[in-house]
Amino acid sequence: MSEPLIRVRDLTRDYRLMDKREGVMGGFVDLLRPRWRTLRAVEDVCFDIDPGEMVGYIGANGAGKSTTIKMLTGILTPTGGQVTVGGMVPWKQRRQYTRHIGAVFGQRTQLWWDLAVVESFRLLQKIYEVDDATYTRQMEIFDDLLGVNEFLHQPVRKLSLGQRMRCDLAAALLHRPRILFLDEPTIGLDVVAKENVRLFLKEIRDRDGVTVILTTHDLGDIEQLCDRVIIIDKGRVHYDGELDDLRQRTGHRVRLTVDLREPTTVAALEAAVSGLPVTWDQEEGLRHVAEFRRQDVAGAEVIKRLVNACPVSDLRLAEPDIEEIVREIYRDAKNGATAVSTNDGAAS
Repeated sequence: MSEPLIRVRDLTRDYRLMDKREGVMGGFVDLLRPRWRTLRAVEDVCFDIDPGEMVGYIGANGAGKSTTIKMLTGILTPTGGQVTVGGMVPWKQRRQYTRHIGAVFGQRTQLWWDLAVVESFRLLQKIYEVDDATYTRQMEIFDDLLGVNEFLHQPVRKLSLGQRMRCDLAAALLHRPRILFLDEPTIGLDVVAKENVRLFLKEIRDRDGVTVILTTHDLGDIEQLCDRVIIIDKGRVHYDGELDDLRQRTGHRVRLTVDLREPTTVAALEAAVSGLPVTWDQEEGLRHVAEFRRQDVAGAEVIKRLVNACPVSDLRLAEPDIEEIVREIYRDAKNGATAVSTNDGAAS
């Protein structure tokens, strides 16, 4: 078994914050006797990531995602714990380390605002000491996958958000890093631009074996790109495992949407599946939605009873989407449930 590329153990980060008093007099008092408190943004986070993995690192606002990423990139020094990436400690070997990573932080571009895109790429070539042959080859790949040649000679400030994100992805990968950190890479993008970014990331992973850590609020990114997810809440990891295992955590709960030919009461529907652990939670005219767990009852049995007893015109059986699953993980976290891990070294 190969060594993990990224190894995180008991990672913790505290911030020292000042509690400000109200009013003008409170401001004067703060100057003489400031009140300080400690905010723990990340607490005892542990996980391993293997080469070539694409991992979704998700959580609500303030959960600790960005703080973790900043420590992994070497921007922040942790209060406690250990991190090694490719055998390097990010905040101790910063200059050497940055040659092996790329990063895209949401809408904060790393390109020079008033320069043409190609000039930014040339500057990055110098900074990362990329030879001409590698630069040319990378630019051909970026044009093939992202179509960057059509706006290479435009100033960055004149690019659309989608065009700029494509250029930022190219800039982050120009020096062929082993690891790519993505913080909200599709935020604000339209449907077409999001799809372009997702296709590019899949291609780069398959082509070059780039390891990707993705933080996002767009769970469509997670479903399309990641096989593994790490869920963090209030600084602690509450789930680390495969996306399919995360779905199974809900008990294989499914939703059955029933379209009827004529109005039917919920009571009639309940009577049709009497004795089965099925709940009806939505009603919109001729459409009703039932919910049940696969291990409690077979979908075929529920459907058979409904078709035999009610004027059914259509049926659709669907797994819960990932938003629902994540909400369930958060509910477990708030209720004090133990963090779940299916990866060695990642339990918290």
